Amino acid sequence: MSRSAEAARFEALFVPHMDAAYDLARWLTRDEAAAQDVVQESYLRAFRFIARFDGGNARAWLLTIVRNQCYTWLKASPGNRWLEIEDDVMANEPALIDAETPELAAIRDEDGALLQTALAAVPPIFREVIVLRELENMTYKEIAVITGAPLGTIMSRLARARAMLKRELIGLRR
Repeated sequence: MSRSAEAARFEALFVPHMDAAYDLARWLTRDEAAAQDVVQESYLRAFRFIARFDGGNARAWLLTIVRNQCYTWLKASPGNRWLEIEDDVMANEPALIDAETPELAAIRDEDGALLQTALAAVPPIFREVIVLRELENMTYKEIAVITGAPLGTIMSRLARARAMLKRELIGLRR
């Protein structure tokens, strides 16, 4: 395939997903400049390896690259305490018992800044599933492809992420 044909294919497949790529990077890095750098590096990698793209879900393929670049950036960032967190959350966690979801609480209060603050406090491995599911409207299967985690793990992480988000929202309201 010629370089111009590759460029046209790249533009058609991946440029429409730039906003989703930036949103994911911004939420994971919590830094606008870093998110821009991560997206730029991700797009360069996607272009460099476009021949490896098999024609499946372009958005999922791109967001997988963005996710990996975010975690590379996070590992290199000094003082990042969230990368080694376990998936275990205690069963008696109060946020898991209450039936109100963080989404309903945020909508009820109509306080986007509060939600952003709470979401920023959630570790990246959990934040990414909330962002991909709730903000990017991706299916569990698409999220599993992007993260490389089994479908059951995605569902578990999403439940835990919602519980963490709820706990943060409750703490911020006090």
